[in-house]
Amino acid sequence: MAKSLRVPFYVTDFSKLSEVSVLAARLKGLGQIDVLANNAGGIMGNREVTEDGFEKTFQVNHLAPFLLTRLLLPDLITSRAKVIQTASAAANMWGADFDVTDLNNERDYAPEHAYGCAKLENILFTRELQRRFGGSDISAVAFHPGVVRSAFASDTTHFMKSIYHSPLKYLFTISSEKSAKRLVRLVEGRPGADWKTGEVYDDRKPMPVKFQDDGSVAKSLWDKSEDMVRKWVK
Repeated sequence: MAKSLRVPFYVTDFSKLSEVSVLAARLKGLGQIDVLANNAGGIMGNREVTEDGFEKTFQVNHLAPFLLTRLLLPDLITSRAKVIQTASAAANMWGADFDVTDLNNERDYAPEHAYGCAKLENILFTRELQRRFGGSDISAVAFHPGVVRSAFASDTTHFMKSIYHSPLKYLFTISSEKSAKRLVRLVEGRPGADWKTGEVYDDRKPMPVKFQDDGSVAKSLWDKSEDMVRKWVK
């Protein structure tokens, strides 16, 4: 897509935070950043720890996008940017018992639970980003893209792979074009008018979140994430 549009693009491995830091430096060179869409996601197989020392599902889905956003914050504020997180209804399916003291999924690991918690972390991150920096003209929002017909779950042994990589996918998934419209609607919409900041959307409607938080868990998640990436944030 980027090649056909003749626009710059970069390939980054989110399981390596050093590469995320390099990506942020490259994006800073572009100047104005109107929209940052954090769209990384993946459900893994057996529990795996990255070279940075974090459980892979947690790092790829939450910590790497957190670091990228954190490194770009000055530019995002100056640009009055929209920051959009791709979350998922999996937050309700498998993340309702999220434990902020077990971010590395060391207790009773299961691929779907780690993924559900990571998608909830995307939502909590959105809320806390808006709380901390909404007054600085950042507008944060999250959305559920739908179960998209794609190469998702390629590296997992989880049953989700059978849905995405078999004829069943045509029964349970939607096209990437339909999913993209959900993102475009947020990109083109007016924060506070067309959509509510700090919210998570399922198509055109706010998505109820089973996990109840008075804000303290979102704050704790942010603080713990900040400590984890301190090496890369000067």
